[in-house]
Amino acid sequence: MLTLAKLLLAYLLGSLSGSLLLGRLRGVDIRTQGSGNAGGTNALRTQGWRFALGVAAIDVGKGALAAWLGLALWPAASALPTPVQALACVFAAALGHIYPALFGFRGGKGAATLIGGVAVLLPVALAPLLALWLLVLLSTGYVGLATICAGLALPLAALLAPAPLRNAFALFGVAAALLLLWTHRGNLARLRAGREHRFERARVLPRLLKRSG
Repeated sequence: MLTLAKLLLAYLLGSLSGSLLLGRLRGVDIRTQGSGNAGGTNALRTQGWRFALGVAAIDVGKGALAAWLGLALWPAASALPTPVQALACVFAAALGHIYPALFGFRGGKGAATLIGGVAVLLPVALAPLLALWLLVLLSTGYVGLATICAGLALPLAALLAPAPLRNAFALFGVAAALLLLWTHRGNLARLRAGREHRFERARVLPRLLKRSG
């Protein structure tokens, strides 16, 4: 029962969408603007960087809180080891972010919430994942593609986990990568069609290479 209660709490925590909560304070619903996604990228495009920064703080923070929830108050006699139920809580929070019961089951894509959980449970993986995300973004200007690439690297990040926990982190990484592929399926379709929105200002590397050449 405690397992289900903690997973439910993690899901409800994930349902507290940063963009939708802050949007209510501003009197806007960003799901009616831009791409229609209740995530940080659409928040940046439609509401500006200050709003997007608040959104990111909430969405990353709830992933971290879900991890801490999973690590706390777990009976020693439980069949599930503490890290396993903590990873499950992070995944439940990501599902809550994507399908928020508090906002009609229309939310964001889950990446920030997953990163918040990774920051708590496997902080050593955070720097390489963010480095990969930045490399793809600065090379292509596509935020969605950068997020997908970082998500696909999550199973490999399990190699950085302590040996007894490696399998659990690998399973979490595979599940999270598949979830991000699902939530970014529209981005992939637009990339194939050549219609994906590109942040031209972020394409720093091609400009630097052009100058140096």
